[in-house]
Amino acid sequence: MVTRELRPDALVIGAPKAGTSALHAALARHPQVYASPVKEPKHYLCTDAPPPAYVGPGDAHSQQEWVWRPADYAALFDAAPAGSVRLESTPFYLYARSARRRIAEELPNARLIVVVRDPVDRAYSNWTHLYVDGLEPEADFVAACRAEEERVDAGWAPFWHYRRMGRYGEQLADLFAHVERERVLVLRYRQLVDAPAETLNTVARFLGVEEGRVASVQPDNSRGFVRPRLRTEILARAVRLGAAAGAYAPPQVWRRASRPLIRALQAGGPDRRPRLTPAQRGELLDGCTDDIGLLEEVLGQSFDDWRSVEGRGSFTERTRV
Repeated sequence: MVTRELRPDALVIGAPKAGTSALHAALARHPQVYASPVKEPKHYLCTDAPPPAYVGPGDAHSQQEWVWRPADYAALFDAAPAGSVRLESTPFYLYARSARRRIAEELPNARLIVVVRDPVDRAYSNWTHLYVDGLEPEADFVAACRAEEERVDAGWAPFWHYRRMGRYGEQLADLFAHVERERVLVLRYRQLVDAPAETLNTVARFLGVEEGRVASVQPDNSRGFVRPRLRTEILARAVRLGAAAGAYAPPQVWRRASRPLIRALQAGGPDRRPRLTPAQRGELLDGCTDDIGLLEEVLGQSFDDWRSVEGRGSFTERTRV
C-alpha cells in the first residue's frame, strides 16, 4: 500500500486581509477537504530553520507560533482522511519571494489559491487589524504607511508591510515564472463578498471536490475600530509591553494574559471604521498604480476600479443591508 507524503495538496497563499481567513473557514466545512488545524503555520516562510528575529511590536511573541520544523508541519496533516484534499492557508506566502520559490520546488503538484483585494483597502484593513489589537503604535494610517520603509529596514515582520504586501503584479509575475498557471487560481475579494456560493463552487472545481457543499463565507477575521484617545493609547502601550514580555513565555500564556487588556482596549465599541478620504487614497494610490498595470498585464483583466480615490470599504460594510 502506497501512503501519501504528509504535505498539503492545496495552499491559500495570499493575500492577508483579503478574505483568506473566511475562505479557509468555509473550505474547512467541506467534507472532502481537510484544512490544517493551524490556519497560518507559515512553514514555507522558513528554510528548515527558525523564523527571522523580527523586531516589530509583538513580532517576537507571534513568531514562536511558526511551524518551521518539517516533522511538526507534517503532523498537521496526520488526521487527514484518505482521499481528502489537504489544505493549508498562509496568506504571506505570495508576498515572500523565498516562499514562492520553496513552494514551487517542494510542492510541484500543489494547487495554489490567491485572493487579491484593492491594495489601499487591503493596507487599511491590515493597519486596522494591528491598531485595534493594540500593536500598531501609529494612530494615523497614512503616517504608518509613510513609515513603512523605515520599519522594513529595521526588521519588522511582513504583516507590517502595508503597501508592499499589495504589489500583486510583481508577486504573481514571479510566481508564474516558477509555477504553471493552471495550478494557480486567482480570485478577487469582491467575488467572496458579492457571490460567495458561486465563488466557492469555482474553488471546489479547481480543487477537484464536489460543488455545492459549502455556500457561504463569513467574515470571521473582521474587526471593528477603536478611536484614538488617551485611554486607547494607555491600554495599547500596555499591550505592546506585554507582547514584548510575552516573547519569553509560551505563546498560549501571553494570549491568555492579554485577553483582559485587549477586551478593555476594545470596550465601548466596536466603532465603525472611518472611511479614507479621497486625498488619503490618492496619496497611497500614487505608489501602486504601476503595479496595478503590471497585474492587468499578468492576468489579462482590468483592475481599473482600484484606481478610484473612493474605496469600497470592509466586508461588513459591503454586505450590510
